[in-house]
Amino acid sequence: MATVTAPAPRTALPGILRHRAVAKLLLLALAAAVLVPLSGARWADGSWPHALTVDLSGPLSRASDWIIDNRDSHPLFLYFFGYVSNAVVLSVRAVYLLLLGAGWAGVTAFGALVAWRVAGVRLALGTAAAFLVCGLLGMWVPTMQTLALMVAAVLASVAVGALLGLAAGLSDRMDRALRPVLDTMQVMPAFAYLLPVVLVFGIGVPAAVLATVVYAAPPMARLTSLGLRGADQGVLEAVESLGATGRQRLLTARIPLARRELLLGLNQTIMMALSMAVIASVIGAGGLGDRVYQALASVDVGAALAAGIPIVLLAVVLDRVTGAAGENLGSAQPRRGQWAYALAAIVAVALIGRMVGRLDWPGAWTVHIAEPVNRAVDWMTAHLYSGVPYVGGTADWAGHFTTWVLDPLRDGLQWLPWWSVLLVVAALAWLIGTWRTALTAVLAMAAIGVLGVWEPSLDTLSQVLAAVAVTLVLGFATGIAAARSDRFERALRPVLDVFQTMPQFVYLIPVVALFGVGRAPAVAAAIVYALPAVVRITTQGLRQVDPAAMEAARSLGATSGQQLWQVQLPLARRSLLLAVNQGVVLVLAVVIIGGLVGGGALGYDAVFGLAQGDLATGLVAGAAIVCLGLMLDRVTQPTERRPKKGA
Repeated sequence: MATVTAPAPRTALPGILRHRAVAKLLLLALAAAVLVPLSGARWADGSWPHALTVDLSGPLSRASDWIIDNRDSHPLFLYFFGYVSNAVVLSVRAVYLLLLGAGWAGVTAFGALVAWRVAGVRLALGTAAAFLVCGLLGMWVPTMQTLALMVAAVLASVAVGALLGLAAGLSDRMDRALRPVLDTMQVMPAFAYLLPVVLVFGIGVPAAVLATVVYAAPPMARLTSLGLRGADQGVLEAVESLGATGRQRLLTARIPLARRELLLGLNQTIMMALSMAVIASVIGAGGLGDRVYQALASVDVGAALAAGIPIVLLAVVLDRVTGAAGENLGSAQPRRGQWAYALAAIVAVALIGRMVGRLDWPGAWTVHIAEPVNRAVDWMTAHLYSGVPYVGGTADWAGHFTTWVLDPLRDGLQWLPWWSVLLVVAALAWLIGTWRTALTAVLAMAAIGVLGVWEPSLDTLSQVLAAVAVTLVLGFATGIAAARSDRFERALRPVLDVFQTMPQFVYLIPVVALFGVGRAPAVAAAIVYALPAVVRITTQGLRQVDPAAMEAARSLGATSGQQLWQVQLPLARRSLLLAVNQGVVLVLAVVIIGGLVGGGALGYDAVFGLAQGDLATGLVAGAAIVCLGLMLDRVTQPTERRPKKGA
């Protein structure tokens, strides 16, 4: 009887090859073995080949000159962009005059009334206190300018986002078409939105409002579509069985069922609009952002803080009010008579203020904090910047971080041959996604080289990588601690709430006070801005791990550390990857703004282009920022593989 033996040596290799990640890496290695020698023979220098660069400065300068020359005569500007610009200016001016006409007492009373209407007495008192602090700091008029800009921008953003979300929620084809557009818009740093609108509308309020609309509309569109598509099918079928038309089903069933998502979209739109309205001060938006920008330009930390505090208060109030409106949806509300009496009281307050000539905030009630803050900063400069025994100082820390981390990382990336960077990008994107993901990431990175800003982009990338590494270490450690301790999580929650509502621009103020200007302060601001999102997502992911899996691990005698490393972290892998993705996107947004405080690289080019009117430099830097953001998003965002049919 013959025996059949399997050839043992031939089973190991196919087993390894059957692993998807190994197969992908082998294919990339095979492609590299063919292409790298060809690239080395054709382009011996490791920097991006000049022959593969397209100089867009000439065409962009000519396009800019044509737009400037024809802005007052061409029909496209006279009968379309001109009307849009005039409508924006009139809308903002109308809201601003209405706020000034109501006076500080009327605006404060109205804000408190809205907060009381949706959230109760405690938030109403907090809202009134926030408005009063804005006046006490001498920032009442800039606050009203920012608020007027926001009201106009939010109304337009909600209208545009709701229409796009409605189309995507009702049409699969429109949803597929809009999804990549919204994905790209959401990974674009805020600074990139300023450049195209400045080219068309010039410096001023119209460009600021329209840039804010483009930046703030995507969350409304996404959440509107999500709410419409997530409506209870049983309710929709019941309404349809009653003979309702498509329009009736939409108005009486789908939209009411999506109210929570719509209010969440409004909340996100308001927060993003405030963040962008502050950043838009760079292009002449005025208001609080302009005060912060001018103060940072002169390194006047006291003046920057005096304008930054009202921004934070405004952000916290708007976030709490809109968030409470969504949470309390359908709960008991004040009776109609109480609402009417409150409105009458507000009108009376406004009329009394007008009659006694007290519409403007009284100058005698102003508290000037700029000088004491600057004295404190001077003391810090003298005592904490350097020379502190054993620990050094903040300037020493910034210098060491730049010398030991940022410089080697930047030099290392710029030393790598360009084709090796593309291979690394392709490998990372393909390992966690599909070949389409890898192709998109490689094309985005290659486009940066084609634009002629390869080295500045790698400089920006080095700052992003350093900031992301620190953010993930701190964020994962804090998130794990919060997930394992209810007391620590409760204590951390209000801190994270405040940090997540602060606009990006405000983070530059404390880092300038502590570290001065340079790349290290820009990285520090990015870390502080991205950290809350990473902590929240990590905590939520670990807390949502299946309790049965945890109980099984405990029953087998696993220690607390073993439960964390062998059960919680592997099962929360998707949330942790999402935390990485969000950390990267948020870090990039602030690293770019760090160009205002000496961050250099692409951020400096974008700021220089806006400040000097060199739109060619600014637009090329903006396009490179978009490509870098798209590449980083694809490299850090896992893509679900569609199951094969019949599987």
